[in-house]
Amino acid sequence: MRKTVATVSIISVALLVTACEQASVLSNQSTDEDTYLIRLGENQPEDYPTMAGNLAFAEIVEERTNGRITIDIYSGGQIGDERSSLEHVQIGSIGMARSNASTLSEFATTIGVLSMPYLFESEEAMWNVLKSDIGDDLLDSLHEAGYQGLTFYDSGSRHIYNTKKPIESPEDLQGLQIRVQESQVMISMVEALGATASTMSFSEVYSALQTGVVDGAENNFPSFYTTNHFEVANHLSLNAHGLTPEVLLISKELFDGMSEEDQNILVEAAEEASDVQREAWDELEQEALEHIEDRVNIVEIDDFSEWRETVQPVYDQYGGQFQEWIDRIEAAQS
Repeated sequence: MRKTVATVSIISVALLVTACEQASVLSNQSTDEDTYLIRLGENQPEDYPTMAGNLAFAEIVEERTNGRITIDIYSGGQIGDERSSLEHVQIGSIGMARSNASTLSEFATTIGVLSMPYLFESEEAMWNVLKSDIGDDLLDSLHEAGYQGLTFYDSGSRHIYNTKKPIESPEDLQGLQIRVQESQVMISMVEALGATASTMSFSEVYSALQTGVVDGAENNFPSFYTTNHFEVANHLSLNAHGLTPEVLLISKELFDGMSEEDQNILVEAAEEASDVQREAWDELEQEALEHIEDRVNIVEIDDFSEWRETVQPVYDQYGGQFQEWIDRIEAAQS
């Protein structure tokens, strides 16, 4: 099994990227005809569910290729945040990355449809869609940005949390500054709800909440828990505004240069890794809920109709851009 690269200094990363760009022996290109060493950028720590998927993927690929294809995983943001990893894949510094679909939409527009609020009726409905030809087509839509999507990972339901007060309805968000991912859809959604959207690196959110630079943020249970945001933001509203999955992707140029057999191995390994990641996700989600339920004020929301109605302007704004995809996704859930 391929080991992850556990620690690396800023200088080492700079040298790594330089070496990659100079096509050193650590290049993602094959060192002989059918042998590959591929770097995978991951901003989450080693014990996060996406890493469980990445490690499973690396192990399966190495085993089925008898070591011809090996995956080095740079976890914990060693290559940078999600955006940095995506940029490095585009320029060839690394071969693979894992990114949330919202961040990815700033590079490949179509995948942004998955950030639309209240698009899916349930997590089960989302996975039925992602496992269908719609999901395959969305992964292929990444070609426009130089990527080949391999599979989706789970990222759970996203909720709003803040330092100020319980949020029971969209009206309660008026005047609050909420951190969101770098996604135009997410920015528009938060603004439609009445708050002011603020974008910043995820690593900066804890201190921003602590110092009042922002009043709140939005994310899933595991991220709220593992980043200790619950220590500084003690109001969590289960408004479930989004089910936005993660994407495991590879450089399209690198993928296209592989044999059909190797391509199939990567795709099949990614699908199996997705199952591993989803299981790890479910376990961490339950652990997170058990840990935070007595530490924060959790607001249960039973009726989402007001929330859906309030974010309708987002559909008005992006309907033309995503309408074909929205229609397909809604039809698949009917």
